[in-house]
Amino acid sequence: MPQRTGTAVLGLLGMAAAGCSLIPHYERPPAPVPSEYPRQERAPAASQSAAPKPEAGPGAGAEGATPGPAGAIDSTGPAAEIGWRDIVAEPRLARLVEIALEENRDLRAAALKVEQSQAQFRRTRSGLFPSVDLQVTDVRQRANTGFGAATSTAASVSVASTAYELDFFGRVRSSTEEALQQYLETDEARRSAQIALVAEVVTQYFSLREAEEQLALARDTLANVQESYRLNAIEFDVGEINELDLRTADGQVQSARVNVLTYERQTAQANDQLMELVGVPELPADLPAATPFDQVPSLLADVPAGLPAELVERRPDILEAEHALLAANADIGVARAAFFPSISLTGSVGRSSTELSGLVGSTGARVWSFAPQLSLPLFTAGANRANLDAARAAKDIAVANYERTIQGAFREVADALVAVSTYGDEIDTQRAAIDAQARRFALADARYRQGQDSYLTVLSAQQDLYSAQQARLRAQFNRLSSQISLYRALGGGWQ
Repeated sequence: MPQRTGTAVLGLLGMAAAGCSLIPHYERPPAPVPSEYPRQERAPAASQSAAPKPEAGPGAGAEGATPGPAGAIDSTGPAAEIGWRDIVAEPRLARLVEIALEENRDLRAAALKVEQSQAQFRRTRSGLFPSVDLQVTDVRQRANTGFGAATSTAASVSVASTAYELDFFGRVRSSTEEALQQYLETDEARRSAQIALVAEVVTQYFSLREAEEQLALARDTLANVQESYRLNAIEFDVGEINELDLRTADGQVQSARVNVLTYERQTAQANDQLMELVGVPELPADLPAATPFDQVPSLLADVPAGLPAELVERRPDILEAEHALLAANADIGVARAAFFPSISLTGSVGRSSTELSGLVGSTGARVWSFAPQLSLPLFTAGANRANLDAARAAKDIAVANYERTIQGAFREVADALVAVSTYGDEIDTQRAAIDAQARRFALADARYRQGQDSYLTVLSAQQDLYSAQQARLRAQFNRLSSQISLYRALGGGWQ
């Protein structure tokens, strides 16, 4: 009899393994974006001024170094071969990114969420297999009867499987698939967090570098206007200029001091934000030296045409949204299975005896039990139908979120491509503007010293030169920032 029962159990398990799945057939929704990114035509490079190179004006010291390539994506090699280590070429910045990937608390929390989701998936998957327990009991009881007190003993040992569900209609497998997709969704979220962290560290690092360059420019400008004020004070003392010109020069000095204080504050705040991203209380003392800000090379190689299809396959937030869609699709299978019978098996095999020692002796009796149970929903007041409708609606929401994620990703890449293709030309234009404003300032200052023009002309030329120098530093930061934005929009490169 036990042999026939074991054969029946194995037969039922085989039927369960061959059971049907009620998860709807999945087809990836088409990407609601054009087949290619818009190609940005680059404008002709700004022509350089033919005027002779002027002597260094106020703040010119920050502009003396030769800039790197003006084109934002002009190096060789396809973007498909680029990871963050290839994009981050500066050794100091690369070291900061490495530290951040090890120490950043947000990234650490994202990794722990992956571990948590993986454990939840393993727990759900365990429902595909029967649980087997070893049960040993030794019950002694004393009862008073009409013939006096009597003591009875009952001991048993058994190996039992409790309520193992035969997954004929795929409810457990659908739940397992849903948990798997949720785990993969969490892992893609971790990858998104890693790419975002790399981009944020790089952007914040260059923000700090720009603030430092702006501070150096402001200090250089302060030194120049202080010298101009000193000369004006001498000329005022001998009666060659009026007090208005002297007070105007004094106002320049005070404005320059305000600028220095402003950029000192911005530099300190940018450094604090970088330290928070890196995740350490202080930076290592052996960090490599920083590359001069205007010599930082381009970050990305040329981006090939026709990338949207590959973007859907590689960008982690899109993959995260698709895993959420697949999880919602599997949840429909769970809801559908609730309409069908649920069959569970409970069984055990072992020995029993009136004495604990008899379990391993000849006095013990072999015992077994087998109790299949079928549960069929007859009346649920529409709960199962409501659950199925809710699961289908959740899938439709997931489809909309997936498509919206693709649209947002396409826009981010397109915007980054436009920015990358134009900031190089803007830097060239700013360089030409600085040359023109420096020449203008030199001429205005010479005419003023010769008594041919007012000091207001010198003031205007000096302010415009300072503004042009500031704008060029800002354009250099924007060029680098747009390149790292493109790296992030492409899903962390194309390896």
